[in-house]
Amino acid sequence: MEGKPSPLVLKLAHGAALTPEDRALLEGVSRETHLIGPRQDLIREGARPEYVQLVLEGFACRYKVLPDGGRQIVALLLPGDLCDLHVTILGEMDHAIGTLTLCRVARLSRGMVADLVSVSPNITRALWWATLVDEAVLREWLAGMGRRPADRQLAHLFCELLLRLQAVELASADSYDFPLSQIDLADILGLTPVHVNRMLQHLRAEGLVTLHNKRLTIPDVPRLRSFAEFDPTYLHMRP
Repeated sequence: MEGKPSPLVLKLAHGAALTPEDRALLEGVSRETHLIGPRQDLIREGARPEYVQLVLEGFACRYKVLPDGGRQIVALLLPGDLCDLHVTILGEMDHAIGTLTLCRVARLSRGMVADLVSVSPNITRALWWATLVDEAVLREWLAGMGRRPADRQLAHLFCELLLRLQAVELASADSYDFPLSQIDLADILGLTPVHVNRMLQHLRAEGLVTLHNKRLTIPDVPRLRSFAEFDPTYLHMRP
């Protein structure tokens, strides 16, 4: 929709009070974009990072490939997400970043990132907030994989995605587009695709979620939150 703020602006507005000038600067860095097909690497493990990748459309991920060829997804990157703000400091990548769906991305050079943080203290604060939230999400995922039963782990992920997509105006009060496959979910949760299928069928049978035409609907959001023991504090979305 014409005039709608970019996902980057919508997300960072949760981390700091952005002025009109701040918003204009952030819109500027996301103006030049590239369309990348699904299942493509934005950068491979071992490569030297020259840019910070910004996801504007679609779902991407950070992932590791294990010696047996298995993939572990360690972060989902949604519209508005920056793929490691300070990654250009590193000599080489210790993980890969790839698309899960068709994605539109912008590439921010070291100079562009340096300019953003030097010009506006509000943007600097918002970017630090985004980095801290990324770390908090990773901690929550680790806790979930270690301690939550599989059905609650899956339900927790659905609750998290609802809030993260609402933050960039890509979800309604109770539903959002859900393009991930059961293999993707297995690689996020550390489960087998067969186990994921069972857990998904269980959540459906309990009336906790519905999935139709790649659209996930949560009929009763408080009920799903209660089932998942979901506490959104780690997303730090409060003003």
